[in-house]
Amino acid sequence: MASVNYAEKYERALAQAYPNVLHFSELHNTENNVKYTFLDAKTIHIPFLTTTGRKNVNRDSIDGQFARNVDNGNQTLTMQFYREWSTLIDPADMDETNQVLTIQNATKVFNETQKFPEKDAYLISKVFKDFREAGGSVNTTELTTANVLTVFDKLMEDMDEANVPAVGRILYTTPAVKTLLKEAQAISRSINVDGSNDETIKRLVSRLDEVKIQPVPSSLMKTAYTFDNGYAAAEGAGQVNMFLVHPSSVITPEKYEFAGTEDPSAHTKGDYLYYEKSYEDVFIINNRIAGIAFNITPGSGSY
Repeated sequence: MASVNYAEKYERALAQAYPNVLHFSELHNTENNVKYTFLDAKTIHIPFLTTTGRKNVNRDSIDGQFARNVDNGNQTLTMQFYREWSTLIDPADMDETNQVLTIQNATKVFNETQKFPEKDAYLISKVFKDFREAGGSVNTTELTTANVLTVFDKLMEDMDEANVPAVGRILYTTPAVKTLLKEAQAISRSINVDGSNDETIKRLVSRLDEVKIQPVPSSLMKTAYTFDNGYAAAEGAGQVNMFLVHPSSVITPEKYEFAGTEDPSAHTKGDYLYYEKSYEDVFIINNRIAGIAFNITPGSGSY
């Protein structure tokens, strides 16, 4: 790792360009994270019920015996994404960088440039993986200005047919697809208002048919990543172009086992120490798979 840059004068505030945020924040904060609780340190059970339908009443007699017409089951989820990060900072570095190289600043930059984008990369790839393993069908139509709305409408239609709630759906797209939506043919729907011919109601570029559009950098919209040291797109990974989702279809549990600092000591050889580790994961709720849809450009791998 490069040595610390000991400039004679540093501004106290770090000027990091365009720090990352959690692009999938609504999914990281889905209400399912509160609704379903841990059975133990790493296991969550998602209970579900199934029932039979109604039948006609026989007004003349009681047919047969009463029976139980409801069954219950569980989807068991076991967290596996266990991550850690640490850093040492020499007190001399803090002094010689005018208090810029501090634990507080270091962790802020780590969160914005490493942990947050890693969490987003893990979320999109894990949802895609679970979706495929649960039998989900992926749309691979090559998107253009002529067909992007048709593809979107088809994804929406499939969710409507599956009775997925219309309110709350989110469309995550790459910036390129966001541009396609802006330029799409038939993006404007013209109507006659008060007899005039020049009034136009347009689909808004931030919302489409009441669906929120959230652009995500294409580097964080891959179908697979490796997480050996930080994150990197896996060889042969596909490109997710559109990810339409209702937040109720996923759960993103997270447990922080430890996060803390240690003052200089013999153990740290006189340095400040920061260490954190977290237990977290991302799952789809199989009974709500209809609330997830993808359009991707396949990579050289299976997807």
